Amino acid sequence: MGTLWSQERTPEEGLSTEPSRWPALVRRGLLVVLLSALILGSAWHLFYIFNSCGPRSCQTPACWDLRARYLASWNTSMPPCSNFFSFACGKAKTTGDPFQTLAKENKDRLRRILETPSSWPPDSAEEKAFKFYNSCMDTHAIEAAGAGPIRKVIEELGGWSISGNWTSFDFNRTLRLLMSQYNHFPFFRAYLRQHPSLPHTPIIQIDQPEFDIPHKKDQEQKIYTQILRDYLTYLNQLGTLLGGDPSKVQEHAFLSISLTSRLFQFLQPLEQQQAQEKHFEVLTVDQLQEVAPAIDWLSCLQATFTPMSLSPSQPLFVYDLEYLKNMSQLVEEQMSDNRDFLQSYMILGLVGTLTPALDSQFREARRMLNHKLQNLTDWTPVPSRPRWMECLEKTETFFKSTLAALFIHEAFSPGTQSSAMELFTAIKDALITHVRRLSWMDEETRKEAQDRVSQLQVKMGAPEWVLKPELVRQEYEDIQLGPSFLQSALSCIRSLRAKTIRNYVQPSTHHRWQVSPWEANAYYSILENVVVFPAGLLQPPFFHLSYPSASWGLPRLLLSWPRGGAAVPGTSLCRLSIAQGNPLQCHTHSPRRCCRHGRRSHCAAGLQEEALGAQRGDQAAPVGPQPPTALFPELCPGAVQDVYHPGSTEQPQPSQPPSPWPPQQPPRICQIFRLPTGYPHEPPAPLPTLVAWPLWK
Repeated sequence: MGTLWSQERTPEEGLSTEPSRWPALVRRGLLVVLLSALILGSAWHLFYIFNSCGPRSCQTPACWDLRARYLASWNTSMPPCSNFFSFACGKAKTTGDPFQTLAKENKDRLRRILETPSSWPPDSAEEKAFKFYNSCMDTHAIEAAGAGPIRKVIEELGGWSISGNWTSFDFNRTLRLLMSQYNHFPFFRAYLRQHPSLPHTPIIQIDQPEFDIPHKKDQEQKIYTQILRDYLTYLNQLGTLLGGDPSKVQEHAFLSISLTSRLFQFLQPLEQQQAQEKHFEVLTVDQLQEVAPAIDWLSCLQATFTPMSLSPSQPLFVYDLEYLKNMSQLVEEQMSDNRDFLQSYMILGLVGTLTPALDSQFREARRMLNHKLQNLTDWTPVPSRPRWMECLEKTETFFKSTLAALFIHEAFSPGTQSSAMELFTAIKDALITHVRRLSWMDEETRKEAQDRVSQLQVKMGAPEWVLKPELVRQEYEDIQLGPSFLQSALSCIRSLRAKTIRNYVQPSTHHRWQVSPWEANAYYSILENVVVFPAGLLQPPFFHLSYPSASWGLPRLLLSWPRGGAAVPGTSLCRLSIAQGNPLQCHTHSPRRCCRHGRRSHCAAGLQEEALGAQRGDQAAPVGPQPPTALFPELCPGAVQDVYHPGSTEQPQPSQPPSPWPPQQPPRICQIFRLPTGYPHEPPAPLPTLVAWPLWK
């Protein structure tokens, strides 16, 4: 009874236990709700992460254009899992060279800039550039002027007997004016070059002249006779257009050709100079004056290369001294017997060089001569171009700094430069990191390589000084645009020549750009350790701020698209690592820094493996001797220079010619990039020059 009683509960006690179940149920419900919310929140968070980190859809015109370019290069008939290369790039060859396409687009942009009506400050560089371009395009004004502008030039040179207004003849005065004011060298060429051993020291070189007609030794006698007849017809046309008496014109044209033929006889072929090991001779001005006394060398060269200060002891690099000696004797002979013919020879040559700035009659006469010469010789035909393209190229030549500023303002924003610099810095840091992991480099070489990359300078867009209007205005303040296009062109020629001489005489503390800012071409300067990316290259389809971050436009080109003697950023970084005078130079004249292995092929293989490893982005390949074919010459156009063994007397041998494509066995490139055995039947795009350095000239 006690036990049973102890187990029984009163009704009040039973009712009191019912409410105690509710807190437990509430807790369980809240736990379920919290777990469900956590799961849903995590799923939403993961969805947001994957959605935001993945490639975004194209929402801008620039992105749409990029997508259209990619779609145009895809070959959808090829399964991507079977041959991804053909799938992705199968139609690329039919769409043309993207660099050439971009260069044309940049030209069109410059044309639109110059043809858009604008107002500029008086006498500013921009105003002069626009006026020059418009003057070149104004063919009605050029036709209306006729031969008047060139006749005025002839009068400034003392006239000639063909038109009956020959006032006086001073041979050296005429020659001095032709060289210094018109950049015309009828009997020899004189130009500046950098001294081969002394930096910032220009040297004057004297060389053979350039002629309008091909050399006789290169033609059969029958063909050469017809060439002379055609050239005689051309000179007769020039004399007639200049208002000369027909009988005198024919006589002077015939004697002018005779003078050219005799000068041809004095030329020493390059092969003969090489056989005699006489490439050039160093003479002073006084010594050259004794050899060729008909020319007043000091006065002519001083006028041509002002502001250089020349003296009789000025050294000159002279090519083909025997020609200059015979030429001087011929000039002295003509001065005593046919002074007026000598003047006509120089003037007719000048008119021929200035033909592009004259009216259509002169240009048509020149076009007909070129057409006949192309039919008689192996000269490459020059395709006809629209007038705007010729005028644009002349404006680019004379007003490069002005057009650079206009192009930057139009097509290269500060944001674009900042983004491109950020991308380049990331690639540079990645290369430094990769160099640190190289197992086949010793510590000394690795440190030198890292320092080389770390000290690399990068220039983007355009030279900084071209964005300063006052500096640009000073550069063109000596240009005086005349009433005729010919006078404007001559003023620009003199200004350009003066700037060129100043660049030689006055060394610059800044890097001088070797490309125009609108060109689609980059380069790396070995001597200055500078890589340059002009604004013209950092344009669609290679770069744009609104491209999706996952696009492989510029980044892909940065690492895999070599461009002749220049390169885009990644290739330039690779090139600086193996360029002349740097630690990774396994194939040039200082191999001891790098080739610390026992065999030449070992060093070459190390360079090859690291190049491919850099492309793959994986760790360094194991070091070990590899066959010479590891350099893949069949994938790298151009000759590949072999490497030296440190301390060895063995001379480097050039690589074998590229094997026919496709080779018998798939190259290792197919294995490295995991391409199937059935690789494309045409050579893929060549690897960066880190793999094999072409011997660019």
